Amino acid sequence: MRDCMHSIRPPRPAMTRTIALFLASGLASGLFAEPASASSDLVLIPEPMTVLILIGVFALLILPLNALLFQPVFRALDARAERISGARSRSEQLQREATTVLERYEEAIREARSASESARQSRLESAREEQSRLTAEARTAAESELEGARRELNESIETARSGLRASAEDLASAAAESVLGRALS
Repeated sequence: MRDCMHSIRPPRPAMTRTIALFLASGLASGLFAEPASASSDLVLIPEPMTVLILIGVFALLILPLNALLFQPVFRALDARAERISGARSRSEQLQREATTVLERYEEAIREARSASESARQSRLESAREEQSRLTAEARTAAESELEGARRELNESIETARSGLRASAEDLASAAAESVLGRALS
């Protein structure tokens, strides 16, 4: 598309002037030419006076036509070509700026994703450490409670044993007295 746009250029001023002169001379000669007939008196070389008149009419017409018609048209075409090239260069500049902005946007997205991933990893690690700490604290508390319960149980068992020993001794004494008391009676 770009190559196609570069190949369309306005004609050069020298070439356009030549074309304008050719057209003007053709118009002027068409106004004063006599109709040709297919007769034997057909003249291929015009009379010198006719040539001079045609040159004079051409000179008289080319200057006002150049000033009034050709130059404004050429200026408009040149201005149009400048606007097109300006728009094209502005478009290329905007494309470069858009590419730059897009690259910055993509870089910012990559950085944000990286930052969020590292934050997520640090929060996950922190949560794991917190979980480990809480588990260790709970385990320590459970072990201390279990140890306390074991101590209480051992104390209760000791107290019960002491009580049972005392009761057993009392019962043994009472049984011995009862056996001995019956035997003595």
